[in-house]
Amino acid sequence: MRGNLAQREPQMLAHWEETALYKRIRENSAGREKFILHDGPPYANGDIHIGHALNKIIKDIIVKSRQMEGFDS
Repeated sequence: MRGNLAQREPQMLAHWEETALYKRIRENSAGREKFILHDGPPYANGDIHIGHALNKIIKDIIVKSRQMEGFDS
């Protein structure tokens, strides 16, 4: 891959772990209004297909955007 992502990803993950990025995000969100996106059981309507992947991506975008808007998501 052009960006050498397979080689760079372990370094990025280690950096996030060292800086406690997720912990800091959670601490910064403490006490804010909560945003919860309820998600049903996966693949309840049949075999997995590309629509399921799209649905998961859209839900991830929604949750992350609400976090950036100041919600505790």
